Amino acid sequence: MDDEKPITEQAMDTITTAVEATGEAAVTAVKKVGKAAKKVAKKVAPKKASKKKTKKASKKSAKKAKKSSKKAAKKAAKKATRKSAKKSAKKTAKSKKKAKR
Repeated sequence: MDDEKPITEQAMDTITTAVEATGEAAVTAVKKVGKAAKKVAKKVAPKKASKKKTKKASKKSAKKAKKSSKKAAKKAAKKATRKSAKKSAKKTAKSKKKAKR
């Protein structure tokens, strides 16, 4: 760690980077799940139904899958930020103890 920066500032930097990384990961996860949902919707749709009906059905199922994936990604991001905040707090406490010694 950098000795010239105060410990609190170092902790805040660590937390900020963790939050940004989890945010980016959540966005990519949502995109991947959306693509996968569209593929599945195309395969699951009935083959003999008219084109309009299949388009509507695939759009609806893709939308539903996208919504649920967004919710899951948000939850994951929240959990990750909480965990990273706790970890960085523990690290700062440890570094303070070491500094006292």
